[in-house]
Amino acid sequence: MLSKALLRLGGGAARHPWRVIAAWLAAAALAVLAAVAFGGRTADSMTAPGLDSRRAAELIERAGTGQEGMTAHVVVTPLADGATFFDDDGARSALTRLRAEVGRLPHVLGTSDPAGALDAGGDTAVRGGLVSADGRIAVVRVQYPDQSRLSAEDLDALVDLGARLRAELPLRVEMGGNLFYAFSDPDGGVSELIGLLAAAAILFLAFGSLVAAALPIGMAVFGLTVGVATMTVLAGVTDVPAFAPVLGSMVGLGVGIDYALFVLARHREYLARGLGPREAAGRAVATAGRPVVFAGGTVVVSILGMAVADVPFMTVGGFAVSIVVLIMVLASVTLLPAFLGAAGPRLGRAGRIARALGAGRPGRSGRRRDTEPAAGWRRWIGHVSRHPVPYAVGAAALLLTATLPVLGLRVGLPDDGSLPPGRTERRAYDLVAEGFGPGTNGPLVIAADPTGDPGVLDRLAGAVAADPGIASVAPTHVDRATGIATLVVFPTTGPQDEATADTIDRLRTEVLPTAIGHGPARAHVGGAAASLSDVGRRTSGRLPVFVAAVLTMSFLLLMLVFRSVLVPLKAVLLNLLSIGAAYGVMVAVFQWGWGGALIGLEATVPIVSFIPMFLFAILFGLSMDYEVFILSRVREEYLRTGDNGTAIVEGVSRTARTITSAALIMVAVFLSFAVAEDPSAKMFGLGLATAILIDSTVVRMVLVPATMTLLGRTNWWLPKWLDRMLPGGPAGADDTGARAVPAERRVRPGTRPSSGGPSAR
Repeated sequence: MLSKALLRLGGGAARHPWRVIAAWLAAAALAVLAAVAFGGRTADSMTAPGLDSRRAAELIERAGTGQEGMTAHVVVTPLADGATFFDDDGARSALTRLRAEVGRLPHVLGTSDPAGALDAGGDTAVRGGLVSADGRIAVVRVQYPDQSRLSAEDLDALVDLGARLRAELPLRVEMGGNLFYAFSDPDGGVSELIGLLAAAAILFLAFGSLVAAALPIGMAVFGLTVGVATMTVLAGVTDVPAFAPVLGSMVGLGVGIDYALFVLARHREYLARGLGPREAAGRAVATAGRPVVFAGGTVVVSILGMAVADVPFMTVGGFAVSIVVLIMVLASVTLLPAFLGAAGPRLGRAGRIARALGAGRPGRSGRRRDTEPAAGWRRWIGHVSRHPVPYAVGAAALLLTATLPVLGLRVGLPDDGSLPPGRTERRAYDLVAEGFGPGTNGPLVIAADPTGDPGVLDRLAGAVAADPGIASVAPTHVDRATGIATLVVFPTTGPQDEATADTIDRLRTEVLPTAIGHGPARAHVGGAAASLSDVGRRTSGRLPVFVAAVLTMSFLLLMLVFRSVLVPLKAVLLNLLSIGAAYGVMVAVFQWGWGGALIGLEATVPIVSFIPMFLFAILFGLSMDYEVFILSRVREEYLRTGDNGTAIVEGVSRTARTITSAALIMVAVFLSFAVAEDPSAKMFGLGLATAILIDSTVVRMVLVPATMTLLGRTNWWLPKWLDRMLPGGPAGADDTGARAVPAERRVRPGTRPSSGGPSAR
């Protein structure tokens, strides 16, 4: 039924191409206009209900101290060698002026006053954490309201002021803080352009035709425009995390071009059989479009499964990315056949490059002759199928070895110290760490409600200051209206260090309960470092449930599609191997530093807490893409020939060149994001590229034919009682009207197939 519906949809789009293209142009224009009129900016809310850091944030909001808003800091040091703020009047006067001008910026609620503290004495300034012990470095901390009341113009105003003051004052001026993180423009635009150029080059080499190469790119650009604009509109309704547009662009480009490539390859195959362009487009959507729909559905189901983590920003981010994937699926079965119908018969003519790579020419039978690359894939799959045990064992051992580093995976938050040295945030981070210690870059905020126990604040301050993981404690601030107190605490270690997470745990489980006792007072540990630590623990705890849910849903979906029990079970296990290997590579690169310089990684960093779950969702869905595409063709060949060996060799070899080309495009797109400055984008890019590379080579071209050969005809085993319960008919059958192989030409079970594959087992 699905194939027939897709046949009508694709055929209709091909017969009326300009109407469909006009409809997509209108949809893109409306989406962009809606984004401009109603869209919002991304906002990072790295917390979740029920976490201790969230309870701390709620107390701070009740107190109205302003500490719940955005912050920035301006770090300065005298340009003159040996000059300090203790003894250089010119440097101190410049510091006074800088603080005053920063305080006059729009939306600034207040600033710290290192110059005023110096007037009260150098010791006062040092104890307050405003001037370093040697007097060389001073920090002006800037408090803004919450992000909803700010925009990129506030960051621009601060940066412009810094540029002007650098030229006028005898000070080196650097800046940082979460205002930069929230409103700095991501460098995803350059990455998207690099990815598109790489994809265009690969498509041209694959098809030898500028028209054929342009169609998938054009479809992906249309879909990405609508998807990202829709995501912007969603940001006007709820908090969409900052990584969602970058991740949506990355995944959208990859799957969009991939899906278009599979439909286009099948379209050219039908053209070679002598079908007209419009009929070929309809048949292509009906056959290749079916696995596109199921593969896209698997990606969406996997991503939406992150809701089990109960972390709102991850749920919203996953929903936003899934919108882009759904739009790409819709474009593949409507816009692409319209392009194919408009292009006409030109797509059936391969250029010199494509013929050299194995596109071949149609023979008298209407099928393309085997040229060397196509025959090479058939020989390789046949070779693997004749020696399934050594290949299965060797490939599995290789992937398991690559997975071993996962045992040392550590989640955390890469801080500004991982940014390139040319960024002012990195230079400010280094100055603060040099002058005040690394923990100053990631302060903790303890929020306390001393109701019924007025002496608890002194006990809290003393107990926290005595902890070995705490370098200093700023003076306690008490809100007169609510009585809620806040203590800003500076650890001895940096925000991404594992020791900082240990300090947070110790404060919560030992220090605060001991200081509070059994009284009515309560205290919670908050701050950015505490929030990310809490989110990391929650996602790690929910990861097994999430993995089990995704595996179960994917297994059931594949069982419905392929009417088999062992095929989906094998697919699930092989996908886990490729994802585990990708995780292992990420740990080796980002935590151990192996090859980090190749992607511009400045220092080793922990894996961002929410990335493992996100990567699993996306990678499992993308891995299922290739599994569905290959198995659909294998199932189709099996139904036509009745021979398992022939079906494996023919099905895998016929899709091998298209799959490897599609995978190469995905790898190129993802690697273009791996060279971005943001460590999170690097992790997403490298993790996705590694998994797709492994999946399309070791898994699909070695493990799949080897394991399917070992399973033999039991690949398609399905209990009769279960077959009766499942809706729909057998998948893989060509119900579009394409010519099937006559019964007398089918390879009989137990005979040796002519392709060189093994006999059916």
